[in-house]
Amino acid sequence: MSPDHPDNIAAADFRPDLIRGRQLVTSAWLAALASGVRVHGAPAAGWRLIEVGCGGAALFEQGHIPGAGYLDTCYIEQQPLWNKVADDALLALLLARGLRHDTTVILYGRNNLAAARAAHLLLYAGVADVRLLDGGYALWLAGGHPCERGPGAPGGMVPAADFGAAFPAHPEYMVDTAQVQALLRRQDGVLASIRTEAEFTGKVSGYSYIVARGDIPGARWGRAGEDGDVNSMSAYQLADGSMKPAAAIAAQWAASGIVPGRPIAFYCGTGWRASMAFFYAWLMDWPQISVYDGGWFEWSHHHGLACDASASGQRC
Repeated sequence: MSPDHPDNIAAADFRPDLIRGRQLVTSAWLAALASGVRVHGAPAAGWRLIEVGCGGAALFEQGHIPGAGYLDTCYIEQQPLWNKVADDALLALLLARGLRHDTTVILYGRNNLAAARAAHLLLYAGVADVRLLDGGYALWLAGGHPCERGPGAPGGMVPAADFGAAFPAHPEYMVDTAQVQALLRRQDGVLASIRTEAEFTGKVSGYSYIVARGDIPGARWGRAGEDGDVNSMSAYQLADGSMKPAAAIAAQWAASGIVPGRPIAFYCGTGWRASMAFFYAWLMDWPQISVYDGGWFEWSHHHGLACDASASGQRC
């Protein structure tokens, strides 16, 4: 039977509770697409599959989703604060990998927060069709789908001559410290802390390399995951790592005054959890959303800015 036979058209399998449901794909849908089966919502020719990780190249070569290339987050963020690289460096990276504004990019990770970090930056850059594999590599394996070994796709990549659109196309998706200060002065502005309760209340900093404890005065607690685990987003995800229903996420945000229609900046320690929260809000088509790239790390290092250790009542 030909892959083009109508009986081989895979079910849409997109989330009806998400306005941008096609941008959150399942492992079954991706497996069908990769095998040549006709699927609803199929991207145009030339789509790219990328695993995103941090120091994970060796693991990638031991086994990954067939057809994937590997991107390390060290190329999209930089020390000392792990903010995104400069715009010219980000553009050069995308062009070197053959990524233009009209390239469909499907991302996943062993830690899917790394993939969300890249997804946010691709949207900021202006890639129009960015998709995330729900549940990442873990759900791919759980579905019994095949893997392959080796260095992956990048070796045969053809660099792009130009991005094909203004760059960055969506600078409003990223805010800096000065913009956060301005946001906090607005009556309708919302700064959403995507951190654990222990981080938000100042019991812990959450990171071995961040000394300061507390949170930004005026921030609203948007929740994250389990205390002691900066890679947990359990408040947003089911036990298998897939996204909770949009209504459940919106309800927990609403309890803290985080509602659509207000300008919202998400942040965490250095950007990964905030990027996942941003991506989920983007899937729900919330307007006026952004990520405070510097997060708690930059805020707590910025001269003249106070941090609020609300659990102890102390200032740091």
